[in-house]
Parts: sequence; structure tokens; C-alpha cells
Amino acid sequence: MSIVKRFSEIMSANVNALLDLCEDPGKMADQTMRRLERDLAKVKAETAEVMANARVAERKLHACMEEAESLEEIAKKALLAGNEEDARKLICKKEELKVKIQSLEKCCEAAKANAEQMRQMHDKISADISILNERRDLIKAKNAIAKSQEHFNKMTSNTYSITGSMSAFDKWENKTNRRLDAAEAMAELNSQKDEVGELKAKYTLPEVTGVKVEEEIAKLKQELGL
Repeated sequence: MSIVKRFSEIMSANVNALLDLCEDPGKMADQTMRRLERDLAKVKAETAEVMANARVAERKLHACMEEAESLEEIAKKALLAGNEEDARKLICKKEELKVKIQSLEKCCEAAKANAEQMRQMHDKISADISILNERRDLIKAKNAIAKSQEHFNKMTSNTYSITGSMSAFDKWENKTNRRLDAAEAMAELNSQKDEVGELKAKYTLPEVTGVKVEEEIAKLKQELGL
């Protein structure tokens, strides 16, 4: 019965707590189910043996009861034949069998009760394993979904990283554009002509040593008809 006790302890254990300790609950569920199915096979073998013992005890009881009935019938025939002493011996043997029958009845009842208990245990374990098989399939399905979601989350995280990089590139590009615009504006300002300076240069004649300015002006006016 040790296998039944151990199996009961396994079945009453918190399977979810065990699964939390492993990285892959699906694999852990598969390992647990393989162990439970091996133990169930042992329980089934023990149950079959106990049930067989119950049938043997029942057959022994029936055989003993039939023998007692047969002795009684023969005792009757002995009395009819006038052999009372023979009938007495047969009845004595029958009484001995009654004691044996009582013992066999107790053994048979105990064997039947044990077989019934083992059968109920086997059926309960078998039903629980069926439930755990369904839960195992659900755990594996959820685990597969979780892995897919984790993979998707990593991909999404990478996408966010790319988005952040694009944003950074936008800022760098805008900053570069502002620098370029500023540089071009400065170049434009630096390239503008000094109009006042040009006019001054245009209308300002350099001093000529030894030439009288007023005479030159009068000469120019005369040439211009002024």
C-alpha cells in the first residue's frame, strides 16, 4: 500500500507551486504526468492483485459451503440406509466445515472491502490524472502564448528603441539645419556691399599734391557747362 500512500501525497501536493519553481512549466507538467502515470500503473497492478485475492477467497468460501451441503445430503442418505453412525460422522465433518466457513466469510469480506477500496482509489487516481492531463495541456498552451507574448514584447521594445533613435535623429537634423541657416545668413550679411562706402569712394577724389582743388572744380564746371 506504500505506492498508494505516496501517490496520494503527490496528488494532494500543490502542483502549481511546483511549476512556479521551474523556468518551463510545460516541461515540468510533462515530467509530473509521466511520473504519475508510472505510479498509476503500479497502483493498477496492486489493485488487480487485491481483486484477484478477493475472488480466490470467494471461491474458497463457495467450495467449502458446497462441501458442507454435500456432506449433509450424504448424511441424509446414510440415515435412509439405516447407517446412523455414518451419518453422525458426516454431520461432525459438516460442523467442522461451519467453523471454517465462518473464517472464510470474514476473510472474503475483508478481501472484498480491500478490493473495493483499492478499486475506488484506482478510479479516483485515474480520474484525477485525466483532469491533470487537461490542465497540463492548458498549461502548455498558456506557456506557448506567454513565450509568444514575451517575444512580441521584445520586438516591441526594439521598435520603441528605433523610434527613440529616429526622434534623436530628428533633433540632430533640426539642430544641424539651424546651424546651417545661421551660417548662410551670416555669409549673406558678410557679402552685402557697403553702399555708403562705395558712394563716398565714388564721389571723393584723392588728394593730389600740388593741384589746386578750386581750379580743378572750375575747370570741371566749365567742361560740363555748369
